[in-house]
Amino acid sequence: MDQRHQSHHRQQHPNSNHHDNHQSTFKRDMDDSGRGHFQHKRFRPGQNHHPAGPSTPPSSPPTQSLSIQRQLYERDFPLYKQPVEVGHFSLDSERRFFNDARQLRYYVEPEKSCPNFDLRDGYRSRFVKRDDRVKEKLDHILRWILANRSKLQSKDTAASSSPCALGVDIVTWRGHLTKLLTTPYETREGWLLAVTRMGGTLYISEVETEAARRDRENRTERHEEMMYWGYKFEQYTCADDAQSLPDPGGVVNTNEAFCTVVQTRLAEHRLLFSGEVDCRDKDPKAPSPPANYIEMKTSLEISTPKQRSNFHRFKLLKWWAQSFLPGVPRIVAGFRDHDGVVVSVETYHISKISQLIKNETNCWKPTVCMNFCCEFLSFVKSVVTEDNPRVVHLFSWDPHRDVTYSIHRDSQYSFLPDWYVREMTSSTSRETHHHPPQT
Repeated sequence: MDQRHQSHHRQQHPNSNHHDNHQSTFKRDMDDSGRGHFQHKRFRPGQNHHPAGPSTPPSSPPTQSLSIQRQLYERDFPLYKQPVEVGHFSLDSERRFFNDARQLRYYVEPEKSCPNFDLRDGYRSRFVKRDDRVKEKLDHILRWILANRSKLQSKDTAASSSPCALGVDIVTWRGHLTKLLTTPYETREGWLLAVTRMGGTLYISEVETEAARRDRENRTERHEEMMYWGYKFEQYTCADDAQSLPDPGGVVNTNEAFCTVVQTRLAEHRLLFSGEVDCRDKDPKAPSPPANYIEMKTSLEISTPKQRSNFHRFKLLKWWAQSFLPGVPRIVAGFRDHDGVVVSVETYHISKISQLIKNETNCWKPTVCMNFCCEFLSFVKSVVTEDNPRVVHLFSWDPHRDVTYSIHRDSQYSFLPDWYVREMTSSTSRETHHHPPQT
């Protein structure tokens, strides 16, 4: 995205090459030197360490920390290559994995500018809620990798001595990267990210913090219902195929999902990540994925200048980060009243969001978000050097603190399942693909 006074985010022609377009939306104007990754002001050995679990063994390397001070990241926007969709998968009503697009839905624009969608409808009678006590970690992405390894194989991986080389540096969920992008501006919620290295690739999986667990277990009924409203808005505006209409009288089942899998590069970090996609443009002439995907959102209607400022400073940051990462170009937002009735619908183009916020004082900057994420990944690479799925480095961050880490061997934090490690390290796994567990 562009900085406050300078637009780096160029529009891409629908027919242009998505794989390596040097004039693409995601090409940046800085050099690719990754300069400044190890300046001592950001990597501060031994300071402010607060272990995230059992104490680090005496034989472990010296503790280091990563500063989140915004001014450290106010430099040129890093290179971020055009994300390329390398695959997708679906999760059905029982959360079973399918290596296809059966859950992809199609956006149907509301006929009226004030649609009066009742987002409360069906909450008591037609709602199947996913059990958010179940922590799926990276399992669905790992199933996709095993089913699609040939898509990830390159000359580099073919020549690799490791049978589990993927040719990427990082495998994770888009949501984990979103948290990293927003960290320099986050003041309330910390995070824990578990990292394991296997076959030269770093796998990053979130661990629920104690604060997040308490919040989840103590949600009010009002909060639970408002979480439903976002899914209900999708039901009003998304159809099962390009020819049909939405069915707001159906069941909302939050187990169901369609996920894109994209590859890209942030400076020198080669990324493979997956994220849920709400729907796609139903126009058959729309550009290919991810440029035809649409993110659906709901938000309280804006009635005062203060509300608009808060919307720009806080909510748009998370909306931008979530869609910018996989290359989703637009967000359709339903603005609702306090009773959950949608009173207006607006479209936000990701490439124009920084123009919306440029007049806000002390507002977030896309360049700070991306540079911090890039620096964090460099920090992780420098720390997590042992290639062993039984070893987990747990990176911890709380607002107004530095990022720190602790090391755990054969612990409850290990997250790569045996079926994945076994298949990836098998000498015959490239020729014979076994089917991993479905759930």
